This record gives sequence, structure tokens and C-alpha cells, in this order.
Amino acid sequence: MKQAIQVGALAIACVLAMSSSVMAADAALIQFSGAFGAALTIMGAGYGIGRIGSAAVESMARQPEVAGNIQTAMIIAAALIEGVTLFALIVCIGGNGAPFPAAH
Repeated sequence: MKQAIQVGALAIACVLAMSSSVMAADAALIQFSGAFGAALTIMGAGYGIGRIGSAAVESMARQPEVAGNIQTAMIIAAALIEGVTLFALIVCIGGNGAPFPAAH
């Protein structure tokens, strides 16, 4: 329960930190959605990579003879998470919720 409260507080802090400069601009609600999505994306990636790292270290401590294989799998999984996170950030911040221009 304590960890859930900490994660929730971190989520609120990330959203507020990422949207503070955005809220000063015009059309704040449209830009706020991009900042909110980016904050959630970064939080999810950080949590996922942290879980991968902790599980890998624990499994290496239990079976030191396969530490190389575990480390390789951990690095591949973290790289895949980073790739998806970068794509999500580009979608959240690049699009910024603005509608596409009408085709003529």
C-alpha cells in the first residue's frame, strides 16, 4: 500500500512538472494532453526497467552460473522498452493533440 501511494505521488509530480510550462501557453488543454501522455509514458518505462533490473539482479544472485545469459536478456528487454517509449514520446509531444489540416 505504501508503495502504491509513492507511485501515485510520483505520477502527480511528473504530470505537474511536465505541464507547468505548457499550461502558460494558449490552448492549454490540447497541449496538456501531450504532456500528460509523455509523463505517463516515462513513468511506465522507468517502472518497467526498474522491475527488469531488480528481477535480473535477484536471479543472478540465485544462479550465478547463468548471469551472462540473464544480463543479455535484461539488456534486450530494456532496449525494447526504450524503443517503444521513444515512439510514444514522439506521438505524445510531436502530435500535441492538434487536428490534422484538411486536405484540399
